[in-house]
Amino acid sequence: MAEGRRPTRLGVRAGWLALALAVVAPLLLSWWLGGQGALAAIGDFPVSLLALMACIAVLCWNLNAARWRLLLAGRAGRLGQRGALVIEMAAKFALCATPAGTGGAATFLLLLGRRGFSPARASAIYLVDQCCDMLFFALMLALLVATTLVGAIDWPHRTLIGAALLGLGLVLLGLGLTLAWLPRLLRRRPWSAWPGPERRRRIARQLLSGRRTLITTLRLPPAVLAAIFGLCCLHWLLRYSLLYLAVAGILGQDGALADWAWTFLVQMLAMAASQFSVLPGGAGTAELSVGALLLPLMEHDQAAAAVVVWRLVSYHLYLLAGGPVFLAVVGTALRGERSTARRPA
Repeated sequence: MAEGRRPTRLGVRAGWLALALAVVAPLLLSWWLGGQGALAAIGDFPVSLLALMACIAVLCWNLNAARWRLLLAGRAGRLGQRGALVIEMAAKFALCATPAGTGGAATFLLLLGRRGFSPARASAIYLVDQCCDMLFFALMLALLVATTLVGAIDWPHRTLIGAALLGLGLVLLGLGLTLAWLPRLLRRRPWSAWPGPERRRRIARQLLSGRRTLITTLRLPPAVLAAIFGLCCLHWLLRYSLLYLAVAGILGQDGALADWAWTFLVQMLAMAASQFSVLPGGAGTAELSVGALLLPLMEHDQAAAAVVVWRLVSYHLYLLAGGPVFLAVVGTALRGERSTARRPA
């Protein structure tokens, strides 16, 4: 019994160690890059602006919670704003606490499973949510690229921006084609030879169930779908304004130099790069990417200070506020599953 518990305890300790590194590494890295000048700039950051950024983060959680309620459309039982907010905060904590955000989806599936959703149906809901995000970013990138072509704005890294737009477009196209042709793909001979008749039928049923749930969700009234996408747009516009506010607060009177559109692009590119970090929350990669892309706007110490303030609100606050919620709801769910598994038949 003790031997069985030892690997579990080691895994938990390794997880806590990785999370601690993810919390401390951004602060140490930013201090190392900016030095004493960065610390002085952080100390002079307006408290009122920091409070505004925290309020925006809380508003973003509630916007996403409202989006979950519309997406589920009463199919997860009675789900009020508070219950949806619990799901949002727990999932966001897991997303920030795991490499590449893999824990966010797993937490969402677990919490929906407690409300009677099968993994396939819950995955379909999560996929719709992710597609809304990707569609918003594709539209924003297209708008910003068109602005650079038509207007007189001369942003750096135009090739990188164009590549990001192309990549998002290909992902959306690939998902659409896969879902449209899924029944045909399941009947193809290479698929029929693996992984065995019973398991093959079970996987096929799960995939088709998820496809039906996705189609049902997309057949919601147009007004509901518009509200879902509107909440998605408002969430990301506010969430990605946090870096602009951090830059404006650091620059002080020179805050007019901060370009909102450029800081929006910086976060998009940096968050994409952070998916390849082995530390939770893209620690290290996100800070370096944002700091490097901010250099056309500000000095090294100012960029480092802006990164610290931005991460405090957009990452550390998510861990601090979402941690207790995650431990409460996910811990309760796991204990319930263990007690059910140990109950004699």
